[in-house]
Amino acid sequence: MLVKKITTQNDLSIAFKIRTQVFVEEQGVPLEDEFDEFDKLDSQCEHILVYYNEKIAGTGRIRILNGVGKLERICILKSYRKFGLGKEIIKSLEEIAREEEVTYVKLHGQTQAEGFYQKLGYQVSSDVFVEDGIPHILMSKSLVDK
Repeated sequence: MLVKKITTQNDLSIAFKIRTQVFVEEQGVPLEDEFDEFDKLDSQCEHILVYYNEKIAGTGRIRILNGVGKLERICILKSYRKFGLGKEIIKSLEEIAREEEVTYVKLHGQTQAEGFYQKLGYQVSSDVFVEDGIPHILMSKSLVDK
């Protein structure tokens, strides 16, 4: 298993293909809602790819807003789920946040993934809301050791 920061347009295009397959094709998110102004190499985001057995399996990104890290677009191709890759993506995005001296992170988690995020230390911070037709909750975590 390997996680790497995306530094080339080619790798970013691969991340987009994964997101299209998971969010648009599997989950029915409209294509025009999946991609935004932060989907470029020179934006305010850091994008990553995760590999399993040397094959690209998932992606995610972190955007830092007013000193808070927002984890976004976290997804894994269907055939690579259940190998612990989601945990690796989250840990890697949190490490990027720490490198940027961010001490608090948040995410909009799909309600079906609430337990997964809770196991990684995230707390529910909102009522359920619908985003792109899918129920979500705001979840957050302090990165400061207690």
